[in-house]
Amino acid sequence: MARILITSGPTRQYLDPVRFLTNASSGKMGRALAAAAAEQGHEVVVVSGPVEVAYPPVARVLSVVSTEEMLDVCREQFAVCDGLIGAAAPCDYRPQHVQRNKISKTGQPLQLELIETADVVATLGMEKQHQWLVGFALETEDHRLRALAKLESKSCDLMVLNGPEAMNASRNSVEIIDPAGHVVARATGAKLDVARAILQVVQQRLASAPREK
Repeated sequence: MARILITSGPTRQYLDPVRFLTNASSGKMGRALAAAAAEQGHEVVVVSGPVEVAYPPVARVLSVVSTEEMLDVCREQFAVCDGLIGAAAPCDYRPQHVQRNKISKTGQPLQLELIETADVVATLGMEKQHQWLVGFALETEDHRLRALAKLESKSCDLMVLNGPEAMNASRNSVEIIDPAGHVVARATGAKLDVARAILQVVQQRLASAPREK
């Protein structure tokens, strides 16, 4: 069986000691993927941002807060894993400057200078050797085109396409796209059922394939 690294949940990028940028990711899809992978007998390592869900007891869970922390921990773990399923929704931007003290209200507009954070999956894609990568693309327009572009730019072997309705929901609807742009599977339902469908495709196309190490 494979050792699978799963990223899950959101990240937080602090503006000051109490305020931060984040998103509505709940970790429910990551939890479902961890459970489905464990059901298949895989060894599971979860790198999770701040969430309230409980991951399967058999999974090794490494908690992080920021996108930078998620990337650092993933790079360490990915080196000894067979593959990655990147279900997390890391914050794409961070403030250029983090205020040391709480920002006080002044009655005037507050301007924030934001810069992009590093892309976790894309970075691992550049560093992969024998490993495989499955990414997630949450899109609101040009869904398949954008998902395929992400698959190529991040050196993924498969891309799971879903929409914003998946955020903090108990259900999901996904399409799984291969590098040729083909939809190799679709799944709709409770997130655990969707996760099982994703793991079935991973098992058939990636996890069972012999790889040089």
